[in-house]
Parts: sequence; structure tokens; C-alpha cells
Amino acid sequence: MDIEQLKYPIGQFSMPAVFDQNQIDEWIAEIEALPSQLKKATENLTEEDLNQTYRPVGWTLRQVVHHIPDSHVNAYIRFKQAITEDVPVIRPYYEERWAETGEAKDGDIQLSLALIAALHQRWVAFLKTLQPADYQRKYIHPEHGKELTLANMLGMYAWHGKHHLAHITQTITK
Repeated sequence: MDIEQLKYPIGQFSMPAVFDQNQIDEWIAEIEALPSQLKKATENLTEEDLNQTYRPVGWTLRQVVHHIPDSHVNAYIRFKQAITEDVPVIRPYYEERWAETGEAKDGDIQLSLALIAALHQRWVAFLKTLQPADYQRKYIHPEHGKELTLANMLGMYAWHGKHHLAHITQTITK
């Protein structure tokens, strides 16, 4: 398997041409399903499994599990900011540095599994209150230097969960 396939086992995210209520519902359902899928994918992993990397010079599976709630808690906050503020400039974070902190490198994944379950319940409850027009609201990501719509970000984070879930499932089935 080549490095690009290892990095992006489900391919890179691409915004579909049509964004409608069906697409919204599909992506919310994917976000809602991720915690149970992640729990199932990790339930029989050993310490040795968790310390495997999904690609050469990549994160360990443990770091991937901890990264998902780190990323998604930031996403949740960004969504709330975009709904409650006028085109806010969000604060980026250094995900690669967060993945190197002690609890991300060595910590119990059960903590992150519990966090992602609670976070996604709250995030999904919030997302289900939004109207289709709300997804056209924007925030500015200073690293990208452009405005990003919540429609695009909803799809990106639905993809993000499946992307990292594939890192885990493909690594343990090798």
C-alpha cells in the first residue's frame, strides 16, 4: 500500500455539488454513529495494538483515538462561534503538538472514548437545531486565510471521523 493510501484510506474530503437536507441528515448521522463505531473498533485492542502506527512516521493508534475528540471539541466550539458570532476568526490549534502530550501518547483511550461519546451527543443535539440556511454561516480559519461555511465543515468533520476510524480498522486487520 502506498503512503498516500495509508494517509487517506477513504480518500480526501470533497464537498459534493448538492448540499441539501438529505446531505445534512446523512452527515449528522455519520457524526452521531462515530462514537459507537470507534468503541467497537477499539474494544479488543491490546497495548501492543494501540502502540502501532497506521503508517511509517505516523501517529500510533492510541494517538489517533485521542486526536479525534481533540479535533471534534474544537469543531464543536467553532460551529457554536459561527452561529453566535458574525464570521468569527477561529483559533487554530497545533494538532501534531497535542498528539505528543503525555496523555495522548500514553493515556487510557477509555477517557477519549467517553469524551467523544458525550461530545457527539451534545454536538448532534446542536446540529439538529440548525436550519439549512444556518450552514451557510462562516468562520475564518487564519491558517487557510479564507472563510469556511458550516456546510463544508459539517462534511469535513463527518469525513474526519471515518478517515481516522479507517486508520484504526485497516491497521488492526493487517
